[in-house]
Amino acid sequence: MRGLPDDEYALVGTIDQAAMLDQVERWAAVNSGTRNLAGVGRMAGLLADAFAVLPGDITLVEPEAAEAVAADGSVAAIVHGRHLHLRVRPEAPVQMLFTGHMDTVYPADHPFQTLTHRADGTINGPGTADMKGGLAVMLAALRAVEAAGASRLGYEVVINSDEETGSLSSAALLARAARGKVAALTYEPALPDGTLAGARGGTGNFSIVVRGRSAHAGRNPEDGRNAIVAAAALAVRLAEARAPGLAVNPARIDGGGPNNVVPDLAVLRVNFRPAAAAEIARARAAIDDAVAQVAASHDVAIAVHGGFNRPPKPVDAGAEALFGLVAAAGADLGIPIAWRATGGVCDGNNIAAAGVPVVDTMGVRGGAIHSADEFMIVDSLAERAALSALTIHRILRKGHA
Repeated sequence: MRGLPDDEYALVGTIDQAAMLDQVERWAAVNSGTRNLAGVGRMAGLLADAFAVLPGDITLVEPEAAEAVAADGSVAAIVHGRHLHLRVRPEAPVQMLFTGHMDTVYPADHPFQTLTHRADGTINGPGTADMKGGLAVMLAALRAVEAAGASRLGYEVVINSDEETGSLSSAALLARAARGKVAALTYEPALPDGTLAGARGGTGNFSIVVRGRSAHAGRNPEDGRNAIVAAAALAVRLAEARAPGLAVNPARIDGGGPNNVVPDLAVLRVNFRPAAAAEIARARAAIDDAVAQVAASHDVAIAVHGGFNRPPKPVDAGAEALFGLVAAAGADLGIPIAWRATGGVCDGNNIAAAGVPVVDTMGVRGGAIHSADEFMIVDSLAERAALSALTIHRILRKGHA
């Protein structure tokens, strides 16, 4: 740490890496796959207990309604866990937002359930990097800031239970919490070398239900309307909408049956990745055009479900300023900070869409996320907590990012 003033040196000196590691180990031992409601509920309780050391009011917020399309074309509600919401000093002049998620991508029956300490200073385990390590970083940073005196700082913490599946039941909570904030920090993991995510593309997921007409494949196939063929034609047409600023991935077709029956139902699953907001409009137009053309040419009925749940996140002037502040804090701590664009998405997309500058990879350094090789670099716990604490301290001092 180069020449930090006494107050900042004392601020980061309160961070206890051993206590943080203990938290990560206990939290990562709980399977909290998004659909494991018992595990997510247990995790929410553990986090509520841990974050209770901060002032303010903690609530576990009921999830908003969300739907999914089944393989038979039916639409049903998806059940999610509750989301943790903490509000501290809502009347304070400087307001910030801190977000994370308690869910992981590993369901209750996934074989990856244990922690392994490695000789290279990493810990391999489910959610250690993404993002139970990040939650420990967030809490340690806020505790340090509170211990230093933060009467002028108000903030909200949102830790949702469904980030890994698109934040469908928590998007409204995130949008409300973002209102009026000067800056936001989200605790997704940084890369192993500490590189942060800069600009992010958006994402949209669609389930397109195609209904045709069944018939005998040998006796009267001409009376049928083949939903599988129509869905395949639709997939090809949508794939043709690909462009440098728009990735399109037709990923799956559900449907079909016996070889001697013309299939009357298919469900096409497709993902769009727009690099800019204008590409969303182009993608929607491509969907509308393809649906109209295929419905007419194949004489089928088509219903489109889904939408663009993560808008693109450009690095605008506000984000540039916030990145600069984080980089300056890192330099003073001896931590080099760089960032680069990424194709991944997270709640930072939603926060940026609310007009709030956000750096969304303030968590631990780690890698191989969403795999059984996921790891967290243990020494990055205190390092990243110090980076967050100093960033928050300096935002508070300035009154803005």
